[in-house]
Amino acid sequence: MQKYERLEKIGEGTYGTVFKAKNRESQEIVALKRVRLDDDDEGVPSSALREICLLKELKHKNIVRLYDVLHSEKKLTLVFEYCDQDLKKYFDSCNGEIDQDVVKSFLYQLLRGLEFCHSHNVLHRDLKPQNLLINKSGDLKLADFGLARAFGIPARCYSAEVVTLWYRPPDVLFGAKLYSTSIDMWSAGCIFAELANAGRPLFPGNDVDDQLKRIFKLLGTPTEETWPGMTQLPEYKPYPMYFVNTNWPQVVPQLNARGRDLLLGLLVCNPGRRISAEEAMMHSYFADLNPSVKQG
Repeated sequence: MQKYERLEKIGEGTYGTVFKAKNRESQEIVALKRVRLDDDDEGVPSSALREICLLKELKHKNIVRLYDVLHSEKKLTLVFEYCDQDLKKYFDSCNGEIDQDVVKSFLYQLLRGLEFCHSHNVLHRDLKPQNLLINKSGDLKLADFGLARAFGIPARCYSAEVVTLWYRPPDVLFGAKLYSTSIDMWSAGCIFAELANAGRPLFPGNDVDDQLKRIFKLLGTPTEETWPGMTQLPEYKPYPMYFVNTNWPQVVPQLNARGRDLLLGLLVCNPGRRISAEEAMMHSYFADLNPSVKQG
């Protein structure tokens, strides 16, 4: 730890404190994520180990870089590249207005980071604005992989207690234990709408029941025809029949027709019909994306 000079506390993570610090040798600014190791604990928390293992593998421009892991008896410190703010703080600084080219750039980078994760068999499982970091150059990076899982064949049962409520897909809200990359794509759709609306969440539910009602009021209540197997999910219960809200220009007034089309490809109740990150990146919405963002 002598190598790093702590500058200030910048937040509380899933399982520890995050500090801004400086590498005394290179003068580079970094983020230190300090994980407390309790005496009665079985060593290192599984969530921290998971994050370490995954981030060691995932080296990509749109994924926060893990530089180093420092371990002592009482604590574990992860040394990350430093980013100036997260997307939530960015929204707070927008004052309700956001440039639609910025929306396009951030969404493309989010999708590119996800595509890389998914192609390396990793699900993030907790995408939300607080877990997307932005640096001074306007690069967006996926962070906080504490709930991430490596997925493989055969499909395994996972916990349904993942993804912050507002960004959780209907299948997981209904208690689905088998899911794949589609879980992250729903969250990306919710974040896309929030980006377009300069920080106003699309489905700010109070609990699971309220969350599902908000989703169905906008997208229509799914049926066994539109989503085979839905009624077999562990926590399925019937909901009133809402019809699809056709007034999307009012829901996301800043988005053009192509943007709305992409959004509706992400926000599909049936997980099997949700667009993939790779498909989403090829959508015509990105036809006029700044080439420097595409090359990234």
